[in-house]
Amino acid sequence: MLASKKNTTGIVLMLMSMAAFAVGDTFVKASGSFLSPAQIMFFLISGGLILFALIAVAKGDNLKEPRAFAPVLLLRYCAEMIGLLCMIMGLTKVPLSIVGAVIFLKKAVSWRRWSSISIGFLGVVLVIQPWEESLNYAVIWPIVALIAFSIRDLVTRLTPPDIASASLATFTMVAALPFTTAWVLFTEEKFFPAEINWAIVACMIILGSVGYLLLITSLRVGELSAIMPFRYSRIVFLLILGFVVFGERPSLSMLLGSALIIISGVYVMWREHIVTHRIKRS
Repeated sequence: MLASKKNTTGIVLMLMSMAAFAVGDTFVKASGSFLSPAQIMFFLISGGLILFALIAVAKGDNLKEPRAFAPVLLLRYCAEMIGLLCMIMGLTKVPLSIVGAVIFLKKAVSWRRWSSISIGFLGVVLVIQPWEESLNYAVIWPIVALIAFSIRDLVTRLTPPDIASASLATFTMVAALPFTTAWVLFTEEKFFPAEINWAIVACMIILGSVGYLLLITSLRVGELSAIMPFRYSRIVFLLILGFVVFGERPSLSMLLGSALIIISGVYVMWREHIVTHRIKRS
């Protein structure tokens, strides 16, 4: 029963995280009109670093953690940087409706959950439509990004649980800052271009940071097999936002794929509910 409650909490946090990320993604895409991918990444990393550090200090978390350079955390930092770089490239080059989700599980699950995960993955394929001759190969960017993020999420489960989420996020931003700073310097672009829209940049940073903290927390609460399928919800949020904000019109295949994603997620939640009732009766 306790595990089921934790799973429910993790699922809710994951949905909130994906919603925050999706709205933040719309601002990332909008910022592409006045910022380069390198500049976008710089603002996300530096802005996130400031916010996460302030939260950690306010909560009294330890920011002088010797385990910050442990191999498992170094792997997490690398996956984070690769994922963020590819996601930004994808958001600035392809429609929001194409930016999908990829499942990457290592923990064993029952055949029922594997079935729901398989249905969700089929939905992803229908959204991306890799068989189309007019396929924009820039779609590879978000696919690689989400694979990297999945690796990051799995590694997050291996991080010491006594390291606070805000501290873990701060360490990650510190590790990524030199890379993104070097990227901007390499492109010989300005860190603060004259045409910058600070309102869009602020929303991009805040939503991305909130989504990130919710994500870390959700992954530390319940079982990955129950929580991870709900990462697919980001596709649905992006389909809606792409239509409302950018006028993108999803095809029938995309709508069908989104429906399958929702069905797979609802099924997992339903199974959790059934298991809870069985435990209560026993």
